[in-house]
Amino acid sequence: MSPIRIHAQIEQLYRTESRRVFATLARMLGDLDLAEEALQEALASAIEQWPTTGVPASPRAWLVSAGKFKAIDALRRRTRLEGAYAELVERAEQPGDTSDEEIADDRLRLIFTCCHPAIALPVQVALTLREVCDLSTEEIASAFLTETATIAQRIVRGKAKIRAAKIPFELPTLAELPDRLDAVLAVVYLVFTEGYSASHGESVTRAELSGEAIRLGRLLVELFPSGETEGLLGLMLLQESRRAARTTPSGDLVLLEDQDRALWDQALIREGVERVRAALASGSAGTYALQGAIAAEHATATTAQATNWARIVQLYDQLREAQPSPVVELNRAVAVAMRDGPRSGLVVINEIITADQLGDYHLLHAARADLLRRAGDSAGAIAAYERALELCQQEGERRFLVGRLKSLRGGELGASG
Repeated sequence: MSPIRIHAQIEQLYRTESRRVFATLARMLGDLDLAEEALQEALASAIEQWPTTGVPASPRAWLVSAGKFKAIDALRRRTRLEGAYAELVERAEQPGDTSDEEIADDRLRLIFTCCHPAIALPVQVALTLREVCDLSTEEIASAFLTETATIAQRIVRGKAKIRAAKIPFELPTLAELPDRLDAVLAVVYLVFTEGYSASHGESVTRAELSGEAIRLGRLLVELFPSGETEGLLGLMLLQESRRAARTTPSGDLVLLEDQDRALWDQALIREGVERVRAALASGSAGTYALQGAIAAEHATATTAQATNWARIVQLYDQLREAQPSPVVELNRAVAVAMRDGPRSGLVVINEIITADQLGDYHLLHAARADLLRRAGDSAGAIAAYERALELCQQEGERRFLVGRLKSLRGGELGASG
């Protein structure tokens, strides 16, 4: 194989496997920063050696082994200068399982480590998204509508807490699970959301992230079956079923009502609906199951016009009782508009704005613009679309907003001419 192809294979391996390798190194080494250094050293060795020796039969295990030995060498050098590293050297030198099954579970171990109850919840989520899923601090900040510096501080605090408290890289016992599972489910869903609707970049979606979140969701259902784990997995499957229809071949956003439903993945819809039904029947269903039920209404409607908006508003009423939030109110407002007309939805959205909530959330302004457009208020829609465009950082969504603005401004010119 040519060096160029090998370099391309290493780049692909980094995109698909680097966080799995990182999670295994974190388990073996017991330190997140050291694991990151070891991962980068292993990748550098691969770039140097593989063009000559060829790609190994198990690249993932090779990277784990190379990273571990690089870390041991680095720790031995540091130990000569500072004895505090001796404990890490002893841990790193212990034999470690590098089987594919063990490495796969290491992602879940790392999530539970980052979501330990000794760590504050906002720190848990930021740390897991950064360390497990390799999201940048900027991407996490956008997902949380939070300053980048704040997210960076949370990540630093989380790493320090793991070191100081010697939090183990292991799965919780059944007795410990209730204190740990809620944060893990929140993290998995946030990872899925970033993959399903990317906050930054050219692409509207990031399939590797949503795929990883679904894989973790399946692991959670297998290890910790409950109404909420089933509900979350069902929700993710139903949303993922629409991926192929959500963008044009050129990468532009396609709204739900305009999507080609023939492109929806019926196998994912069937499984998602079954899992949501099981979650609702379990007696332990919560907010994910309710969101899954909403997604199921969309997924099973044969056309946009056939969507049962009355049922969806009903489900949003239940959801806001269980988990009141401005985003739930916004989504409910859109459903109310589809059931009762755009002006009814605008009343709800204006109440959110009056309460000084979501003012910097581009989707609020985009939703308001769409309802104003539907209500015939072109000038108001243009102003709202312009505000949404100012706040939006995702290129596919920006192109969509620009298209809507051009269409509305063209309509104004035509009317005045």
